Amino acid sequence: MNETANTTPQPDTPPASEAQTASTATGAAQGTSGSAQAPAADLAAVEEKLAAAKKEAAENYDRYVRLAADMENLRKRVVREKDELRQFAAGRVLEDLLPVLDNLGLGLSAAKAPNADLKNLVGGISMVLEQLKGALANHGLKDIHPQGRPFDPNLHEAISSQASSETPEGSVLQVVRTGYLLNGRLLRPASVIVSTGAAHETVV
Repeated sequence: MNETANTTPQPDTPPASEAQTASTATGAAQGTSGSAQAPAADLAAVEEKLAAAKKEAAENYDRYVRLAADMENLRKRVVREKDELRQFAAGRVLEDLLPVLDNLGLGLSAAKAPNADLKNLVGGISMVLEQLKGALANHGLKDIHPQGRPFDPNLHEAISSQASSETPEGSVLQVVRTGYLLNGRLLRPASVIVSTGAAHETVV
């Protein structure tokens, strides 16, 4: 009898394993929602950076195109200015040579006259030659005529050598063709004959 009186019904309690499973499922659902939001935020940031990079690249390309166009325009302008400068420089030289041409024409007409005086013609030609040299000298041309001076391979071109008792050995005995400098730069070397000094007689 006592055993029957003490026996009371107990409320149904879910097994421990079922409670843990429910808790784990709830946590997993919350974690999945959070992880889904994180990649979306990262994707938005990446897209924003990509858009900024594309904009910067477009601006850089635009600057490059403008710079390339400016460089091409500069190159064309330099070429044009150099060509104009060359034409202008040639014009100045020719302008200074026009009086020389005029005097040469007058000298030729005088030489064709019936009673032409040879002495006057020679004097007139000499004057025209000096006028021509002066005009060219105004534009930086200087002649190289090293008669009697030491031979300089930088300015002179030896075409032969010859003994001379008057000109020291290694000096220019004769100038065959005058050389020229243009603004200090060698334009044409002087062609010269170099002295080998006094001739030595062979004693027999």
